[in-house]
Amino acid sequence: MGEKIDFKRTLEHYRASGGTFRILDVPAQRYLMIDGHGDPNTSPEFAEALAALYPVAYSLKFASRQELGRDYVVPPLEGLWWAEDMDAFTTARDTSQWDWTMMLLVLGWIEAPLLAEAVARAGAKGRSSAKRRPARLDDVRLERLEEGRCVQTLHVGPFDEEGPVLAEMHHSFIPDNGLRMTGTHHEVYFSDLRRTAPEKLRTLLRQPVEEADPA
Repeated sequence: MGEKIDFKRTLEHYRASGGTFRILDVPAQRYLMIDGHGDPNTSPEFAEALAALYPVAYSLKFASRQELGRDYVVPPLEGLWWAEDMDAFTTARDTSQWDWTMMLLVLGWIEAPLLAEAVARAGAKGRSSAKRRPARLDDVRLERLEEGRCVQTLHVGPFDEEGPVLAEMHHSFIPDNGLRMTGTHHEVYFSDLRRTAPEKLRTLLRQPVEEADPA
């Protein structure tokens, strides 16, 4: 078996620095996805989404190691976030208005039969132990995400302090570079949300863009 791969260290589109906006082309990727709405801090729906995603992701990891001889660190949690009024992310920060899709990267060598097996194992484990079957397991799907040209940066600190960084990205850096926003706001969580102090959280902030129409 080869060395365990940590994709946070090897994938170029996981690279970002605080205080710097970077323009890059992000390759198409496949993700385990699950959708929801509302404040992630208080919504039971959000907790149930993560409780469905992670068992599948870890089942995939173990299957890859045992059946394919390829081991890896489960990739970081990611999220797509949007609202009818995008000021809910920048100035208002009205979490009750947020829609989201939580995601975990699926590696290129994982094929459909192994994924189906992982979902089945996640459900069977819940039925055969004191731990219940994830309530939203059937809502987990595999989907390809194509973002293309993006702007991203690293935010260090509480989620509630992302607003000024996003406002600068959206209203200054992007238009100043002849771009306009397209697609959906994307975050990658490099920190363990359960164990990391808010001031030390490391979050990649990404916004897909395209060339702006000439004035």
